[in-house]
Amino acid sequence: MMPRALIILALVALTACGSRQDTADRDTNLRQLRNPSGTPEEFSIVPSKPLQAPESLSELPNPTPGGENRTDQTPLKDAVAVLGGSPARLDVQAGIGAGDQALVARVSRFGREPGIREQLAAADQEFRERRSLFNWRLVPQDTYNRIYRNQTLDPYATLEAARRAGALTPSAPPR
Repeated sequence: MMPRALIILALVALTACGSRQDTADRDTNLRQLRNPSGTPEEFSIVPSKPLQAPESLSELPNPTPGGENRTDQTPLKDAVAVLGGSPARLDVQAGIGAGDQALVARVSRFGREPGIREQLAAADQEFRERRSLFNWRLVPQDTYNRIYRNQTLDPYATLEAARRAGALTPSAPPR
C-alpha cells in the first residue's frame, strides 16, 4: 500500500512541475488565454493585406529595420477609419496633440512626474515577483485575478458608500 501511495504522490508532483511557465512569459501575460486542445487557434490567423504596386518606383519608401510594411495589419487604424475618425492620429507623435493640450494642462496643474509610467511598471513588476513566490497551482487559474485579488473594489459597498454620502447614483443589478 505504501509504495502505491508514493508512486501516486510522485506522479502528482511531476505533473505539477511540468505545467509551469517560465518567468518572462508569466509576467508579461497576466491573463492566460490558452488553447488547451493543442489545435491551431483560428482567431490568431490573420491574412495580410493585398500587395499594392505604386505608380512609380520612386514612391517606394526606404526600408527601415523594424518599420511598418504596407501589407501589415493595422486593426486599430482600420477600426478608427471605419468609425469615421482619422487613423493618422494614432501614429506616434512628438509631444501632445492640439486636442489634448487643455486636458493635460488641467491634469498637471499641480505638477507631474515625467517617468511615472516606467516607475509604476517597475513597482508592479516587483509586486508581482513578490506575489509569484507561491504562484503555482495544480489547476490553472487566472493569474491576474489571483495576484490583484486584495486590491479590487467591492462595487456594491462603493455604491452604498456613495449613496450614504448623498450622491445620486444609478440603479445597479441585484447581488
